[in-house]
Amino acid sequence: MLFSTLDIAIFVGFIIIVLAVGLYKSRGEGGSEDYFLAGRGLSWWLIGFSLIAANISSEQFVGMSGSAAGITGLAIASYEWMAAIALVFVAFFFLPKFLKSGIYTMPQFLEYRFDSFSRTVMSLLMVVMLVAVNVTGVIYSGALTASTMFEGREFFGIPMDLTFFAWLIGIVAATYVFAGGLKACAWADLIQGAALVAGGGIIAYLAFDAMGAIEVSKIASTSGADALKGLTDSSGAIEKFAAANAGKMSMFLPNDNPEVPWTALIIGLWIPNFYYWGLNQYIMQRTLGASSLAEGQKGILFAALMKLLIPFLIVFPGLIAFNLYSEKMEAAAFSDAKIVASNAESLSTILLANAPAGMTAQELAKALEAKDSEGKIFRSVSEADAEIFIKKFKREKDSGKLDNVRFCYDGGWAKKNPALVPLVDKWNADLAAKNPDFDNVSRQLAGKSETRRLIGYKYDTAFAYLLKELVPANGLTGFIFAALLGAIISSLASMLNAASTIFTIDIFKRFINKDAGDKAQVLTGRVCIVAFTVLGCVIAPFLNSPFFTNIFTYIQEFQGFLSPGILAVFLFGLFSKKAPRFSGAIGIIASPVIYGALKYAVPDAAFLNRMAATFLAILAIMALLAFVKPLKREVKMPENSAFKDGSTSAGVKIFGAAILAAAFSLYIIFR
Repeated sequence: MLFSTLDIAIFVGFIIIVLAVGLYKSRGEGGSEDYFLAGRGLSWWLIGFSLIAANISSEQFVGMSGSAAGITGLAIASYEWMAAIALVFVAFFFLPKFLKSGIYTMPQFLEYRFDSFSRTVMSLLMVVMLVAVNVTGVIYSGALTASTMFEGREFFGIPMDLTFFAWLIGIVAATYVFAGGLKACAWADLIQGAALVAGGGIIAYLAFDAMGAIEVSKIASTSGADALKGLTDSSGAIEKFAAANAGKMSMFLPNDNPEVPWTALIIGLWIPNFYYWGLNQYIMQRTLGASSLAEGQKGILFAALMKLLIPFLIVFPGLIAFNLYSEKMEAAAFSDAKIVASNAESLSTILLANAPAGMTAQELAKALEAKDSEGKIFRSVSEADAEIFIKKFKREKDSGKLDNVRFCYDGGWAKKNPALVPLVDKWNADLAAKNPDFDNVSRQLAGKSETRRLIGYKYDTAFAYLLKELVPANGLTGFIFAALLGAIISSLASMLNAASTIFTIDIFKRFINKDAGDKAQVLTGRVCIVAFTVLGCVIAPFLNSPFFTNIFTYIQEFQGFLSPGILAVFLFGLFSKKAPRFSGAIGIIASPVIYGALKYAVPDAAFLNRMAATFLAILAIMALLAFVKPLKREVKMPENSAFKDGSTSAGVKIFGAAILAAAFSLYIIFR
């Protein structure tokens, strides 16, 4: 893909317009409430688009489409469709209580209901999570997409690589949130959210159009043996799509799926959804800025409606991307790892699952880097990939490329790939009988054969290849890339604003300068934005490691240390009158401890199942504390005197019911 002059003009113009509108609309607002909560005057349509633009970013377009291209398929859409359900509950059960209390930040609510220590613990943990996980992850995934598109190019002598785009994205995002605060974010979000939905629709159309034009033989390698029977090259796009992805179209995956097992739909997946949409500062900050309860509720339900549509714009194209560009994803993994072999004359391969013969993957990679030639990277990550892997294995064996192959695996890999175990064992036995020198890794590293590491496709490049290969350079490329980059910047700006708000209100004003006025608070928020941006830009390139798999899973996995405890504590705070004040801090502190222990004890368990177990354990702890030492008097929450309109209209209730019905219908259709 080449950018035309028109593409460049549209791209630059779009970014300038977004910055100008955001800064213009936020002019003259210097108070802390203006800067951090947009003066509590946001209308429903601004809230709705802002929620979507803050949420739908590279994490979804890059990470979710990557998960769809990989072993999870359509089931990754549960993050969107269950989010729509969660948003309905947030609108009717969470938002009224938060607006009535007049809080600026989510940790602030904990002090009102529990104690100041609970607020402090949550504040510190949320700032760390926002900067180290969310900010860093969004910068990385946005930079990955941009660097994939501009691979090999330079900007005035500077390589346009991942590090270059990480700093570019960080600086642009920090610029307008630094100057304009939440209102600048909200107005920029309005433009970027609308453009993102339009751009996603264009990509989806082009992806299905390409699917209709592709030869059946070219998608056979990404499908099961019998999946494409009866299809011809003239078959329609929908027919080819359905046949090629038949094994990936269910919302209910086996219990051993590492991302979205069916058990997670019962409890596990509700935790990140309720945490993210109801308790996450950078999302809730928009609804806390609503001019009334009705405006906030309508904005949330409008966002819920759009969440039902998002998988059709992201997940379905991600599935098609693997059908069209699996070889490119394989090549991207090869280029990434650059693992060096010990003998360039042969094509021997070792399948590594964690640590062969006592050697860690990192140690092996380091040993291989001392050699002179490049190796190639593959991975069969689950039983779903077994058939594809076996075909590749047999094809290379028949071509004579696997004369010196030995496959090493451990119990974890064998459990995930039972269909491959007999094949691998027989091959290894035959090889051992012919050549005892291949009994261990150390002898291979000593020069007995070339070594290649099998670790899969780079699924996170799915969206970048759709954009790079399908969109013509006639102005459309510039618009879509600007919309994507704008959404990335929008999400990043929202996270930076949220992290700076929490630090300023919950840490700086309480512990560093209790007498800080509006000017000091706004200045502190701006200093935080600069510091957090620098940290994110420095850390992000380290995620571009051959041992790193998927950005969406990365963000969700590490939020699991915090989200179960926060959700459990808030549920008790909102709906229990007996939980003692000290129980809030205990619940939040217990969350990373329990989740970390489970991650160590059962590393192969899906992280959503670990989150569910952590959540239930903390609920049990808080229930026990409420039973043993219940509050003698009900806590009286403060009320915001400026909050007048707390009523919910009948139309809003009907709208919410319709969204719930639509979400459950989608699960029935794709069961």
